[in-house]
Amino acid sequence: MNESIKAVHLAHTDGELSDVSAFGSGATARAVTFHRSLPVYEPTPLADLKCLAAGLGLGRIAVKDESKRFGLNAFKGLGTSYSVARYLAQYLDLPESEMTYETLQKPEYRERLRGVTLVTATDGNHGRGIAWAAKLFGLFAHVFMPKGSSPERLANIRGLGAEAAFTNYNYDDAVRYAAQMAKEKGWVLIQDTAFEGYTEIPLRIMQGYTTLAHEAMEQYDDMPTHIFLQAGVGSLPAAITGYFATHYGEKRPVITIVEPNRADCIYRTAAASDGERHIVTGEINSIMAGLSCGEPSPIAWEILKDYADHFVSVPEWVAAKGMRILGNPLDDDPRVVSGESGAVTTGLVAELMQNRSLDYLRDRIGLNKDSRILCISTEGDTDRTNYRRVVWDGLYPSY
Repeated sequence: MNESIKAVHLAHTDGELSDVSAFGSGATARAVTFHRSLPVYEPTPLADLKCLAAGLGLGRIAVKDESKRFGLNAFKGLGTSYSVARYLAQYLDLPESEMTYETLQKPEYRERLRGVTLVTATDGNHGRGIAWAAKLFGLFAHVFMPKGSSPERLANIRGLGAEAAFTNYNYDDAVRYAAQMAKEKGWVLIQDTAFEGYTEIPLRIMQGYTTLAHEAMEQYDDMPTHIFLQAGVGSLPAAITGYFATHYGEKRPVITIVEPNRADCIYRTAAASDGERHIVTGEINSIMAGLSCGEPSPIAWEILKDYADHFVSVPEWVAAKGMRILGNPLDDDPRVVSGESGAVTTGLVAELMQNRSLDYLRDRIGLNKDSRILCISTEGDTDRTNYRRVVWDGLYPSY
């Protein structure tokens, strides 16, 4: 495979744009209120990397550290807990105003929920979030993982009480298998990608991620000029993009979507001129396991095509570079333990500022000494063995 940094820019016209009201102030307030009702909730830190920014010739680089989220070492618990709570409130016929952790813990409700079983497919972090949400609300969960997934991530899911197993499928086929099992068994599919006839729960998951954006804006104390967002099926970047589009309109930051070369379905879709979603098929073996998805979520793509600005496909070593930079900070900068999927955006920012052959892309995105960057480290060392292979042993060197 010819692996290199590739990019495409989408110019947005004044035509009809997709509706992002689902990520407006009311939806964000509901998500934030619910998450604050959880006994383990606290905002994750924003690491201000002042020395790195100065060294790269940028105004600011701040990284939201999602390894501190709910003890799960990744951001996914935001979407899983909120979407499961929304489903349970509907199941119990409760109004949204009563959808809190305390209400859902009432004995009469817990008894009625005993028959609810969740099911999902995951590369690791989403499944761990589902297992945690199931434990939180006294439910049972089944989790299916693609072939080649990390044994450590499997063990983490099982450690929360869920039934979890590897399959012989890639990620997208594992999703189809989970959906089939939900239909056959009467289980509730909680999946973070949408498909025909299945959009409500993926949208609720995306709305749960607006808590992350809300926290980041409270912590940043200013408007970022640029946001770099990693993409698997696109749910997280679409949620963050939708939040900034509806809250700030044309004043929103420049948004760049980043994917691995080996699973760059959103980049390929953006680069195509036919208006169709493009799919990466076959076995996907990127170290960025959380981004190893071959099919864009249709509801995510509708938002990204209208409001995201740049789409970049990168080699494996860009993620590894980001892991090493965040794990070995300059001078007084805080250390961020960031996994493969979490560090790729920081790795790309550094490469854009250091690699003269990428001057064209740096200038196209508009990075300079006045740029204020926001990245999200979506996971910590969720596969500690591989983290050490990259950060200690130099796996996937930059050059």
